[in-house]
Amino acid sequence: MRIVNCYYLCDMFWLEVAGAIVGLIYLWLEYRASVWLWAANVVMPAIYIFIYAQSGFYADMGINIYYLVASIYGWAMWRYHKDKEQRELPIAHTPRKAIAPLALVGVVSWGAILFVLLRWTDSTVPYGDSFTTAASIVALYMLARKYVEQWLVWIVVDVVCCWLYIDKGLYPTAALYGLYALLAVFGYRRWLQMMSNDNRDGTIQTA
Repeated sequence: MRIVNCYYLCDMFWLEVAGAIVGLIYLWLEYRASVWLWAANVVMPAIYIFIYAQSGFYADMGINIYYLVASIYGWAMWRYHKDKEQRELPIAHTPRKAIAPLALVGVVSWGAILFVLLRWTDSTVPYGDSFTTAASIVALYMLARKYVEQWLVWIVVDVVCCWLYIDKGLYPTAALYGLYALLAVFGYRRWLQMMSNDNRDGTIQTA
């Protein structure tokens, strides 16, 4: 039995490492605002479905279906969306009129996911798991729309996830999310700079 557990732990460790590597590739592509980040965002959920299922993060496991659908939507938006001048979707600030609806979606999602976890699962981290899942729903939509403030939401998600994964002993994943939080700060600054440069060139209209 102990030998089986050892093999299981080794497999989980290397699966986490693989997920971390794909996650770093994804983050680098996001930092560069490359459309190929959406391809990485399809591979990564496939890896983490198993990890989350085995660790009791049921909301995070379930949201991977949303990640898949949102990745297809994001890829289509980045690749094919055009403005009035037939330019590709630009980086922009979150429109003021979108802030309240996004916040409402986040709060409602948090409450709904928390209710499901508490009532129908044996989730070991229902409050934290539901919060990061709800915030990720909002952040991924903002990323699909190329809103620069999506980085700020991801920073919050990454910090909370890092703490949760340390508590569950998922150290490679915790290290990944700690790095995510740090690099998200640089990503936010990078997107602001790219947006500013494009504004000076007259290629971006901010809302």
